[in-house]
Amino acid sequence: MKISEASRVSGVSARSLRHYEDEGLIVPGRFSNGFRDYCRTTIDRVLIIRSLLDSGLPVRLIREALPSLTAGSEASGEAVSAEFLHEVQGYRDRLAARIAVLSDQQAALDAYLREARRADL
Repeated sequence: MKISEASRVSGVSARSLRHYEDEGLIVPGRFSNGFRDYCRTTIDRVLIIRSLLDSGLPVRLIREALPSLTAGSEASGEAVSAEFLHEVQGYRDRLAARIAVLSDQQAALDAYLREARRADL
């Protein structure tokens, strides 16, 4: 599929798709006229990349982790370095801390709404 369809199917902008290619995260095929050709496997990989970016991982770590996260990859059995695992753990811990803060804020808003509703009665 062409980049416009890949963008629609994946929910990722064409600009982001080009960026992922520039970063070496994806390698779309090419039509004879030079246009990019995205297959379903590439779209699935884009969805994984998007999820990892949304979780806060930088492209550098995603590039390193992606081979082991892609289904059917030969690299999935390769050991990862302790440094890499430490960095991913750090991002995971920061994410957990953000979730805790958001949960506390949600609980405070819930309490406020309960009190406001009681005052209206």
